[in-house]
Amino acid sequence: MTKLWIAAAAAAVTLISSAALAETVHMKATLTGAAQVPPLQINGKGTADVTVDTTTKKLTWKIEYTGLSGPAMAAHFHGPADASKNAGVEVPIVPPGPSPLSGSATITDDVLKQLMGGMMYINVHTKAHPAGEIRGQVEKQ
Repeated sequence: MTKLWIAAAAAAVTLISSAALAETVHMKATLTGAAQVPPLQINGKGTADVTVDTTTKKLTWKIEYTGLSGPAMAAHFHGPADASKNAGVEVPIVPPGPSPLSGSATITDDVLKQLMGGMMYINVHTKAHPAGEIRGQVEKQ
């Protein structure tokens, strides 16, 4: 009976310590034309609230923007890149429609590492600015 109790206690400690390693990380991005590479002088601006569960690798976002030159044609998480560089699409934001954009995706270990390291940005693209009209680096809060 004692061995059974010890095994149950050990399992509980393992379960509790595993849960302690799970974390929901809150992140933000401020999207502007000035953050584009190269910078744009435009009126558009926006904000993004982003969370990621480090255990399930579920990425969730809500992006609000105003003042774009036209409808959003596409929106993405790009990486790996710091604020001075451009990079490829890692996570599409679908559909790219009117503000606010919200959704979620399951991400890879590589994308999680990029997010946690501050090496991802959000870009909203329009017809007038197909390379991106507003951009913001995703940063931990």
